[in-house]
Amino acid sequence: MAMEKILTSAVGVPESWTIGSYEKRGGYAALRKALQMEPAAIIDEVKKSNLRGRGGAGFPTGVKWGFLPRESNVPKYLVINADEGEPGTFKDHLLMELDPHRLVEGCIITGWALGMRACYVFIRGEMFQEAHRVQRAIDEAYRAKLLGENILGSGLTYDMYVHMGAGAYICGEETALIEALEGKAGQPRMKPPFPAVVGLFSCPTIVNNVETIAAVPTIIERGGEWWAEQGCERNGGPKMYGVSGHVRRPGVFEASHGVTLEELIFSDEFAGGPRLGKDGKPKKIKGVIPGGASCPVLTPEELGVRMDFDSMMSHGAASASKRPEWVDEQLWTDSLSWPGGRPRGTMLGTGCALVMDEDVCMVRVAANLAHFYHHESCGQCTPCREGSGWTARVLDSIEAGTGTERDVELLLEICNNMEGNTICPFGDAVAMAVRSYVLKYPEEFYLHVKQGGCPYPHW
Repeated sequence: MAMEKILTSAVGVPESWTIGSYEKRGGYAALRKALQMEPAAIIDEVKKSNLRGRGGAGFPTGVKWGFLPRESNVPKYLVINADEGEPGTFKDHLLMELDPHRLVEGCIITGWALGMRACYVFIRGEMFQEAHRVQRAIDEAYRAKLLGENILGSGLTYDMYVHMGAGAYICGEETALIEALEGKAGQPRMKPPFPAVVGLFSCPTIVNNVETIAAVPTIIERGGEWWAEQGCERNGGPKMYGVSGHVRRPGVFEASHGVTLEELIFSDEFAGGPRLGKDGKPKKIKGVIPGGASCPVLTPEELGVRMDFDSMMSHGAASASKRPEWVDEQLWTDSLSWPGGRPRGTMLGTGCALVMDEDVCMVRVAANLAHFYHHESCGQCTPCREGSGWTARVLDSIEAGTGTERDVELLLEICNNMEGNTICPFGDAVAMAVRSYVLKYPEEFYLHVKQGGCPYPHW
């Protein structure tokens, strides 16, 4: 039996972004129910739901809400991270464009539950259509007395604002987003204090992803336990997954957390398998980035992993047996595990997979990502500012045929020295991504060095 669509239920509905269409589909019924509930009961339902942040980190949403002080002599704020700047990620824009009232309703319920005064939706600057739809939904909600003073006679006064960023990837990090929202340069803050204590305008603030808050109305409508049952252990509910790259049907798909990466790629219900070659046969998959560019890459043998946060963290570790003889054994061993000895897996991230077929040069992919990160680094931390540029230059040299075996070792050294030494996870993202290509495809790096250039065609 086909799974009931919750988060993507607006797809294909005429004028789904209007308040009339949303209310015909039961919209704002959850808000009316929530306003009759005690705020603590709403938080409890979210905790029961096992809803985890869908922006990449996967932190339990109800637990995060619990960090906000209950009593405060200054306003409390909700900030929606709608920046969605991770390469390969494109799920939140679908919600904002086709079902913005679901987001608005979730924001109001969250505001009631946490005693907030206002919500700011920080939308990436390139998303003009999405920003227009969200602003229109907010305007319609004000006209319907669902925003503003004394909402539905509850005594709740709550406002919502749209703020457009300038297209900086670093503003996907919550404290950099807050800095940008305050009109300052988008640079991450030192933590602690955390935003839940000192956030926007130095007031207690919760920052949540679009998809995370869009799940709240259904959790209130059907209950936290029902939502938890739609997923798997510790990963509640259905989730939106994106699949792009070399597949027949790229797009956004809704599925349970129990779905495997292999099912998402190969099933006709989802992406339909890899694209066809000139001979009319499906091409072989070479690698898959499972959840946005910063996630370590997976090989074809690793695609049976379940698409939930915990499975991904413990999956996809590289093998010690892959070490080329010209790479120092201790350096290779240190690169395989986190400090403490836990093998380095990958991450679910945003859940948007990027599929690469047999014709892709993995050195070129790593170089492309390194250039992106170097360009987007805010420059605040030396390891990130210098390390991202250094990885890009070394990878360019290997790709151009002027690299050496020592350069491959140098990449691992740079990545190991960047990780854990910056204010925010940006430096870790560079290190995890680049390192994974060296560990998973060392033979390609060696081939570039041995042949004095890239063995793959440049289109």
